[in-house]
Amino acid sequence: MRAATITNLEDHTSVDGATGAVRSVQTADLLLSEMALSEIWSPTHLERLARTYWRFLTRATLGLIRVRYSDTERSIVLLVRPLKLLTFHAPEYEMDPSRGLVRWRIARGLLVSRRGRDGGGYLQIEVHRDRAATGPALTDLRSVSDHPNDELARARLHVEVEVANFYPSIASGLSRGIYNATQSRIHVVISRGFLRSLARLDLAESRVGRFKEP
Repeated sequence: MRAATITNLEDHTSVDGATGAVRSVQTADLLLSEMALSEIWSPTHLERLARTYWRFLTRATLGLIRVRYSDTERSIVLLVRPLKLLTFHAPEYEMDPSRGLVRWRIARGLLVSRRGRDGGGYLQIEVHRDRAATGPALTDLRSVSDHPNDELARARLHVEVEVANFYPSIASGLSRGIYNATQSRIHVVISRGFLRSLARLDLAESRVGRFKEP
């Protein structure tokens, strides 16, 4: 049995006609028990969610694309470090009782045009916590433990994977059509697969452990 259910999987990709900047957003709703959501609603698990995205990227590409870490950067490489497809600045985190966000600002890379280097582009994962309409409000955790199989005690977590202000080198150097058929399509497939994989609630351990709990 799945730990959670994925619903409302959507994709929105657009290009600014004036600047050529790409914005691509993939979203889904994750339905799970309120207790399970409460257990993972923490900076530690937000950091683990970020790591889960990179783990999925490596697995989905059969290890061809990997993530290299440094104190100030995250680099997406093709097999070896010199082939840096994308380099991001170290991630930024935001979290409050209803929203969590991790953002990697784009620095440079083979897939980034000259205009897009340190040009305000970013990749981010954002989550919004919301009570699902199918369940009653829970006053305390006892109501969950007293009825462990109660499917009404559900919550909704809205998850978004977004790339914004991205200037692809393929589009500027070759053509927009080639970019749409290759890099853009691959990103959408990877992001949708990542969102589906969250149904298992299998969050990877962080490589950095910035918010590691004692």
